[in-house]
Amino acid sequence: MDTETIWLAVSFLLIALVYAAVGQAGASGYIAAMGLAGFAPLAMKTTALALNLMVATIGTITFLRAGRLSWRSVWPFAVLGFPFSLLGGAVQLPDRFYFPVVGGVLILSALQMGRTAFRREQTTPETAIAPPFWAALVTGAVIGFVSGTTGTGGGVFLAPVILSMNWGTARQTAATTAVYNLMNSGAALIGAFTVWNHIPAELPLWLLAVAAGGTVGAYIGSRYLSDRWLRGILALLLLVSGVKLVF
Repeated sequence: MDTETIWLAVSFLLIALVYAAVGQAGASGYIAAMGLAGFAPLAMKTTALALNLMVATIGTITFLRAGRLSWRSVWPFAVLGFPFSLLGGAVQLPDRFYFPVVGGVLILSALQMGRTAFRREQTTPETAIAPPFWAALVTGAVIGFVSGTTGTGGGVFLAPVILSMNWGTARQTAATTAVYNLMNSGAALIGAFTVWNHIPAELPLWLLAVAAGGTVGAYIGSRYLSDRWLRGILALLLLVSGVKLVF
């Protein structure tokens, strides 16, 4: 086992821990780490989706057990998100487009998330409103296709939309995006079956690493972190990952 494999395992564990605390599965973080290690886009996309699927499964189970999950909040986004993510998974972006596209969207999401995290008036459970049905369908479909194409799972794009539109509190958003990540990561990975041969042989070790990190992170996020901290942490993660991918 070489040094790079071990370094990535430790990095993936820490990424999964922090992302899972805010209802995310960490795909953008895994992509950033693999980009620094010089991985090719196809290997990055398939590996990130596989790791995302593991952490999203753990996060969904944890939020469900903690009573934080409302299926009524999830299914309007997921009903079209799943098939469009499947289609996106079959699309392979050229190398020259992959990194700028993913990084640019993450940076924009980070700026919006940061605005909602540090503004004086915070959204409360009493002021959050249910998303309009058709708006949720379209949002789920668009994000599903983009996330499937880029290998990012989708929750990292969905969370800023939900919070900016006041469709849920940060904790409700974390639970919703955990399920969305689960469904869309699975769909995108199935859609990318033609390039599964690009998945590194070290994947089983990395799956164990993110499972450990995701379990701890989801437990912390589902019970202890405040809404403001959830928003702030996610904004920082998005910004760092986006800058790394663009530059």
